[in-house]
Amino acid sequence: MVNRIEKLSLLSEMIAFAKHDKDIQNIEYNFLLGVAKQLGISREDFDYLIEYPVTYTHLKSHSERIVQFHRLVLLMNIEQEHSDIDDNKSVAKLYNFGLRMGLSHESITKVLYLMESFPNKIVPPDVLIDIFKTQYN
Repeated sequence: MVNRIEKLSLLSEMIAFAKHDKDIQNIEYNFLLGVAKQLGISREDFDYLIEYPVTYTHLKSHSERIVQFHRLVLLMNIEQEHSDIDDNKSVAKLYNFGLRMGLSHESITKVLYLMESFPNKIVPPDVLIDIFKTQYN
């Protein structure tokens, strides 16, 4: 399991993702707050991260990086649903975040391609895990 520093880093990364083009919308804030609660981070610490992000910490666990990528996919879909943001910009942003996390280019590309075939562009966790598992082996 990830430690507190890694959890804060995960949240900071997601906040940066949400703030990339604009301020965080209410629906994004609520989604991110839900992730914070899942990670055991208080609302006060979460709100502090919005103003004062922590330095990126690379996750050692491949499975944790996959979970984080899935969170970013969900966040991107929320962002696209409730704004005028260009889909190509969001996809490029997600792709770059995935690469920075050390995920394989082939897996990221496959997830982004398959996203279009699912309702609301939400790739089910088991499909996402299978994609990364195949590339990891």
